[in-house]
Amino acid sequence: MTDASPIRVLLADDHALVREGLRYVLDADPLIEVVAEASNGRLAVDLAVQLRPDVVVLDITMPEETGLKAAGRILEALPGTRVLLLSMHDQSEYVREGMRIGTHGYLLKDSAGEELRAAIRAVHAGGTFFSPAVVRRLSSADAVMDNSPASQLEQLTPREKDVLGGVARGLTNKAIAAELGISRRTVEAHRESLMRKLQIHSVAGLTRFALEAGVVADT
Repeated sequence: MTDASPIRVLLADDHALVREGLRYVLDADPLIEVVAEASNGRLAVDLAVQLRPDVVVLDITMPEETGLKAAGRILEALPGTRVLLLSMHDQSEYVREGMRIGTHGYLLKDSAGEELRAAIRAVHAGGTFFSPAVVRRLSSADAVMDNSPASQLEQLTPREKDVLGGVARGLTNKAIAAELGISRRTVEAHRESLMRKLQIHSVAGLTRFALEAGVVADT
């Protein structure tokens, strides 16, 4: 037995039958708890802000707001929440856009139930999870991404770019928070996210990247 708290999950899909199927799959795991369901992107954002789930599973194609747009708003409001995109499509442009805005995984709807549960556990633990078909598509020749600083910069959200600029100018997390009007904890979450995306884990490395990408001027 374990005393671990269950992973609190918000499901968002515009098809009731799909949500019912997803809930059935997740209810099979005692360490995953579905706390709410949303039938569109706008409601998903509202429920996420209200309930602050650990993981949000978002269908990409939904009314009111797309899953990608909703994901961006959720990550901006709740940088500690993990977002897993769900789709019938493995197009690299959708996957790339999801990565750019900071989502943590991309799962195809034809995946097995255990794969969905594994994906939720993985992203909740701080990792990422991509369906094998998605990984193959991204690894194919037509999906090779430019690794230049300018291209890497496009992976960052506007707020992450603001935090990067502050770090490169030698500001502390507290000073960056005051400058941007957000909490120090939020700054720390954005800083962790941009380090993960850029695979840079030192202030010197971030400063060098910011100079190369033109985020700050070399004085």
